[in-house]
Amino acid sequence: MALTGPAGHSTNLLGVPTGLLASAAFNDFPVPLHISGVRETNRHFFRQLEDAAGLGQAAQLFQDYMDVLFGLDRERDAADGKRRYRSSYLRLLKGWGFDANSQEGAVLKGWVESRFGLFPTFHKAPLARFSSPAWAAYVEEKMSSRFHNNSISLQLDLLYEFCQWAFSRWPSAGRRHLTLYRGVNDFVEHPLIQQARNREAVVRLNNLVSFSADRAVADEFGDYILEARVPTAKVLFFNDLLPRHPLKGEAEYLVIGGDYRVKVSYV
Repeated sequence: MALTGPAGHSTNLLGVPTGLLASAAFNDFPVPLHISGVRETNRHFFRQLEDAAGLGQAAQLFQDYMDVLFGLDRERDAADGKRRYRSSYLRLLKGWGFDANSQEGAVLKGWVESRFGLFPTFHKAPLARFSSPAWAAYVEEKMSSRFHNNSISLQLDLLYEFCQWAFSRWPSAGRRHLTLYRGVNDFVEHPLIQQARNREAVVRLNNLVSFSADRAVADEFGDYILEARVPTAKVLFFNDLLPRHPLKGEAEYLVIGGDYRVKVSYV
């Protein structure tokens, strides 16, 4: 069944109408995106990045900055020696890697909803109505106090802005699109907006979704392959962005969703 409801709400932190961000037209002709105030309030850090000799050095600067700013490198509280749980972007990436429908996945989808204005389409079940038990369960998980400490949304803001800064320089500076692949077994999680014709369709991707740059990897995750031209402006994270992270090995990209034109092929 084709989906006709709204893709998001009216507000976001990007200064671009949510309806445009969600559209296939934006993906065809993307513009750079920035989360309001992030670069301005971390101006000194982004100035430091300008002196980096390459992506590896810039990534190390980013992780060092995150460790210091959010205390991610401190395992124990100096006052009493007890361990203190600190929410971190790396913990969320790790949870996503195990299961995109985990609590960590809900927090990441909630961040996309708050920054980009895009509704998730799926979290353990289709999210078709705000009044549904599935939506209530998603809201409960995305607001989990376990993860909403240590300014976790700001950590994700910085991760996104660093990713966008990296795309402006390495690799292939100025590149606006990537050809990426996703394996699926059906279209429950990604409802059809326009039915497939000549192997082409428009689907509404979940507001955050994993792709791979390697078609052979995508083949392992479903009977159908979705091939999409993904704007770099809609990439939150990619495998080579950081020297240490828990998503190594699958050429993975975390992509902001919306309506995408895709080529559909059978494995």
